[in-house]
Amino acid sequence: MGLTEKEKISFMQRCLDLALMGNGSVAPNPMVGCVIVHAGKIIGEGYHKEFGGSHAEVNAIASVSNKTLLPESTVFVSLEPCAHHGKTPPCSDLLVHNKVKEVIIATLDTYSEVAGKGIDHLKKNGIHVETGILEKEARELNKRFFTFHEKKRPYVILKWAQTKNGFIDQARSNGEKGIFWITSPETKVLVHKWRSEEQAILVGKTTILNDDPELTVRAISGKNPVRIIIDPNCEVSLDHKVFSKDAESIVLNRMKEEEIGNVKYLKTEDLSILSILDRIWGQNIQSVFVEGGRATLQQFIDSGLYDEIRVLVGNIELSNGLEAPIVKGIPQHSFSFGKDQVYIYKA
Repeated sequence: MGLTEKEKISFMQRCLDLALMGNGSVAPNPMVGCVIVHAGKIIGEGYHKEFGGSHAEVNAIASVSNKTLLPESTVFVSLEPCAHHGKTPPCSDLLVHNKVKEVIIATLDTYSEVAGKGIDHLKKNGIHVETGILEKEARELNKRFFTFHEKKRPYVILKWAQTKNGFIDQARSNGEKGIFWITSPETKVLVHKWRSEEQAILVGKTTILNDDPELTVRAISGKNPVRIIIDPNCEVSLDHKVFSKDAESIVLNRMKEEEIGNVKYLKTEDLSILSILDRIWGQNIQSVFVEGGRATLQQFIDSGLYDEIRVLVGNIELSNGLEAPIVKGIPQHSFSFGKDQVYIYKA
């Protein structure tokens, strides 16, 4: 007797839960989870733990204590098994080698090196294949990966904090320097968690000159994103905190192309948002977290080249200052975080 639809959904959900455990560690690879089922029970499971490491299917098969059960087992995997040689051998070959009976896949891998080839290889070797179980959820899980390969640009998240009456910063008529905090200190944990989930963080030069931020992950334990600065005339000196050795930094500019330690200058004559994203895509960066300043954020909004907007509203007001970016539409989701409110918009 075969598995019911309810059972298939349950096992695939476990794949997605496992896949999520690789968040922040596998990019630019996708997050993938795999579950092996025999006679209605899980006998093995695994997920892709880190970039360059073994894939989910490899880890799942390795976890099966009795390999003789594999020819009578169903393998659930959240993404189409690869069919090409990358940093590891093709997972579709491994499944064929172990003569598994059936493979159930949440969604196809639209990366050109896979794109149905893994499924074709399984079918040609007599393995029954089913697709589409929790497909929407699986695509959402790897939205960065799919955006990168399908739209040929990184997944873009815009983020800023604003006061209750709509200001993003204090008036700086006297040239004041330093970060002006709008949200409560506790909210820094949330923002640093968000940073750790993306491959890169981007700001304009004015944010560096005014605030001198580090743009790293400090409030939690997590991976620092690559720091990207839009600095057309290379006005930001190397003694700013954004050029610390904590992470790589990229300066998009019109002046020069060179590397100085962990700082890479990329000469880019056209600094339109489309060209900026194309240059970032060319660096194999799948997601970028845009934190400011106002002009940079508004340019992204006006271009339409973004996927999410996350607005933090602090529990303070200003009599005057720099107005927050203008975003049309209504948030799809909102929640409280300590004393602050968070609003999520989707493109």
